[in-house]
Amino acid sequence: MTKADIINQISKETGIEKVAVQKTIEGFMDVVKDSLEKGNNVYLRGFGSFIVKERAEKTARNISKNTSIIIPAHNIPAFKPSKSFVNRVKNK
Repeated sequence: MTKADIINQISKETGIEKVAVQKTIEGFMDVVKDSLEKGNNVYLRGFGSFIVKERAEKTARNISKNTSIIIPAHNIPAFKPSKSFVNRVKNK
């Protein structure tokens, strides 16, 4: 399912114009991105959490050049679904 599919379905189910739904969805995504960028997690009860995970520094191999490189510690965004969400998907 794409963002356009989500917008169409929400618009169809609620009767709200597609443009308004699109602005709302994009606004939601901007708020989530900005919060994660600042290091704040976003919790949505019954759905899940958008969290910032810290990756430790590690040594990797460049196979083509046969050299070692060090990947510095960094943060990545992640999503952790709620238990009710996981159970709903499991039972389908």
